[in-house]
Amino acid sequence: MRAVVQRVDGASVVVDGSAVGQIVGEGLCVLVGVTHGDTEAKAAQLARKLWSVRILHGEKSCSDTGAPLLVISQFTLYGDARKGRRPTWNAAAPGDVAEPLVDEVVAQLRGLGAEVATGSFGAEMKVNLTNDGPFTVLLDV
Repeated sequence: MRAVVQRVDGASVVVDGSAVGQIVGEGLCVLVGVTHGDTEAKAAQLARKLWSVRILHGEKSCSDTGAPLLVISQFTLYGDARKGRRPTWNAAAPGDVAEPLVDEVVAQLRGLGAEVATGSFGAEMKVNLTNDGPFTVLLDV
């Protein structure tokens, strides 16, 4: 699993003109990609990392401050554009594999006590955020 994690001061995701997920104030906007061979154990590992990674102000984590997370599925994180001009998506897991694993990341985070908003799997989404820093990290588990 792969995640692009941005420290934000508010973020939202809009589908068909309506907000489906939103966080207010300091938190993390997390784009999650799933590849072949990813498992529920990897989803749990990613959730623990997201909950405890110390990238908020003062080197704090969401677990320290109760900061919310906006988790959005993003198959394009496994795009490969090394050859030609058009990316391939061969490394991205198909939707029937990826969706339950993204849902598992969210469930694990909530089980840890996190406030989690989400996007809408497979939908055409507009993500709005204020990157705080800017601060962006890539996590692979």
